[in-house]
Amino acid sequence: MLIKIQHSTSYEYSVPVSFGPHRLMLRPLEGHDVQIRSSTLQVTPSSRIRWVHDVFDNSLAYVDFSESSRILTVVSDVVVEQYNTNPFDFVMDTYAVELPFLYPEQDYFDVSHYTRKQFPGDEGVVKEWIRPFLNQTGKTNTLAVLLALNQSVPTYFQYKRREEYGVQSPAQTLQERSGSCRDFALLLMEAARSLGLAARFVSGYACQTGATPAEATASTHAWTEIYLPGAGWKGFDPTGGVLAADLHIRAAVAREPAQAAPISGCFIGDPSAFKGMTVAVKVEIVPPSAVKSSTQSNAQSPSQSQTS
Repeated sequence: MLIKIQHSTSYEYSVPVSFGPHRLMLRPLEGHDVQIRSSTLQVTPSSRIRWVHDVFDNSLAYVDFSESSRILTVVSDVVVEQYNTNPFDFVMDTYAVELPFLYPEQDYFDVSHYTRKQFPGDEGVVKEWIRPFLNQTGKTNTLAVLLALNQSVPTYFQYKRREEYGVQSPAQTLQERSGSCRDFALLLMEAARSLGLAARFVSGYACQTGATPAEATASTHAWTEIYLPGAGWKGFDPTGGVLAADLHIRAAVAREPAQAAPISGCFIGDPSAFKGMTVAVKVEIVPPSAVKSSTQSNAQSPSQSQTS
């Protein structure tokens, strides 16, 4: 399956301003399940782009600007080939089939940071939310409870698109029974951590499905990955109540949501000069013939194919 992602962000100011370094997390993560077929990144005003891998092995673009402007635009066009067509194509290790379980010592050393709760003060209300999904005999099927929690969100919570920076606390999301995709991702992440599981935050893109609100796919999307022994990091999308698979494209994974912001940076000038931001994201499945020429013309490395 070929998926085309067009992500355009524009910032407007009333007067020319200078820009500090910007950090972009827009390039999809590659592996045996996803491969990039073409990629371009256009940034204005004039700038220099440097590519690095962060501590989570995400592909980051650092942008250093050389001139002032009233408008800053970032346009990313990517075509990826997706192979993860069956999200249930895995076998968990026997000891992890039921909760509770302990990660082996050699794994726990690496995943322990992903078991630390971001909102420890909310652990009580999170556990109260989880409690009805658990078998009171003390043993609960691991995958069954995670799927039930994931599917309960679109059933009992209302999706709302929020433009504000940051995420709601799990307690706020549970109290209001509403939130954005990043709020739901954080809630599920904290729930998994309360069960002793390693979980991380994912920022990326998703094609619209019948289970996913159109508003949630008109911008960057967020979901949760949980480390299941034998299966590895498995994606759970609580906004749609589905497992992340061929219609989900990861751009960044992180221990906390703030570490996976698609674009971050600053401008130098009067704060009142900022007039607004416009974001447009389009994710669509495309036939191979539609991207053949583009794939051939962008065969060079990412740093060579960027324009600014």
